[in-house]
Amino acid sequence: MSGGTFVGMPAFPEAAHEAVNNKTLRANLRHATHTIRGKRAKAVAEVSDWAELREAGKRIKDHTLRHLDRYLVQLEESVMAAGGVVHWAADAEEANRIVVDLVRMTGESEVVKVKSMATQEIGLNEALEAEGIAAYETDLAELIVQLGKDRPSHILVPAIHRNRGEIRDIFAREMSEWGRPAPEGLTDTPAELAEAARLHLREKFLRAKVGVSGANFMVAETGTLVVVESEGNGRMCLTLPETLISVVGIEKIVPTWQDLEVFLQTLPRSSTAERMNPYTSTWTGTTDGDGPQTFHLVLIDNGRTDTLADEVGRQALRCIRCSACLNVCPVYERAGGHAYGSVYPGPIGAILSPQLRGTASEIDASLPYASSLCGACYEVCPVAIDIPEVLVHLRERIAQGGPATREGNKVVLKPAKGHAAERAAMRAARWAFSHPGALRTGQRLASRTRRFHPRTLPGPGRAWSGTRDLPAVPAEPFRDWWQRTNGGKDTRK
Repeated sequence: MSGGTFVGMPAFPEAAHEAVNNKTLRANLRHATHTIRGKRAKAVAEVSDWAELREAGKRIKDHTLRHLDRYLVQLEESVMAAGGVVHWAADAEEANRIVVDLVRMTGESEVVKVKSMATQEIGLNEALEAEGIAAYETDLAELIVQLGKDRPSHILVPAIHRNRGEIRDIFAREMSEWGRPAPEGLTDTPAELAEAARLHLREKFLRAKVGVSGANFMVAETGTLVVVESEGNGRMCLTLPETLISVVGIEKIVPTWQDLEVFLQTLPRSSTAERMNPYTSTWTGTTDGDGPQTFHLVLIDNGRTDTLADEVGRQALRCIRCSACLNVCPVYERAGGHAYGSVYPGPIGAILSPQLRGTASEIDASLPYASSLCGACYEVCPVAIDIPEVLVHLRERIAQGGPATREGNKVVLKPAKGHAAERAAMRAARWAFSHPGALRTGQRLASRTRRFHPRTLPGPGRAWSGTRDLPAVPAEPFRDWWQRTNGGKDTRK
């Protein structure tokens, strides 16, 4: 029942090369991202204190991460006091084993799912399928991805790479194999596509005894979980089944209900450009005669505490999964989400995936370079994650120390492979800038030999200069110009 996975993905440049040559994909991405970013800008402009809300969100997240141990214990106590059961999972394998065992205990062989990045991160659908348990995605975009045996390519709109015609063909071809078939004569109008999905999913909602969800937020003081969505499928999954299993990353905590108020203003405007989400579902444990009678919360680490130990990189754990950074990123717009080799694509994926998974693989070591460092992602982030800063930090870590791997209980950096030339160039530059005489000589030599400078670089450098113009060397070095025009005097006031 699973779609494609990201296992064995090539490095970003190779994957992106294929994507940028797909005209249909680029047209789909350009139309969708420009539409979403335009609507978001209008929604944000309505809020006079947006900058203050953004700063408040940043501070709340930073405070929570600094005291995560305390708030996790408080959350566990609150959930258990409300009738829930809490499970701790160190990695994806443990989390999947816990969920599989919980479903088996119910005697059921199928589950309905709310859209969840965490369950995609750990490969839960594949783990359930391996044990004979069918997992049905109920979010419209996730349903499209699942029926198409595809991979998600966007955080908010996983099927953003598909157009309406492609979706119609997927529904007509695949729905009958998963349950209720698509209506005869289905067209590609949004209303008909939505109705086909609604009819297909309705029987699953009414039949399922087990629901699986993630959570946008967890409130430590009350043990309340929160899911925000726009279609109502989440509400059905969270209320109709007899057993609810929520799989959530440990960083999704906020300390109090008052803190939650900030994010319920910034998340919908940044993601769907709405003033508030049409469906905001909250639940605290279990209640007799109302909703699921058994509730399990599976808290997953899966690389988060390693990320937390990095003073620069830990910013990524502030992320509230709004996807605003994807919609403004020129690299994402051209390469699409699949090229990132992760359920977290775009700028946030370029800094989150290498930290959660380490940089031992080809794809993860290449992700910090999948950016022009234009800074648009930082400008739109509702919790002020300085993504360019983290990208540069990770590039430095990869170039200097190589991939991060786990040895026992420690994460260590192995010697880098394939970055020797870059390290040598940086060492040469550092030496030159620390020796003014040598730098001055080099500058003068460069200015006097400008007529011999090639327009393109030789060898491996040809790929770089083939798409860039080398800057012209000035007629004289700045130091000479300064000496000639100011006599070497300090003219600062």
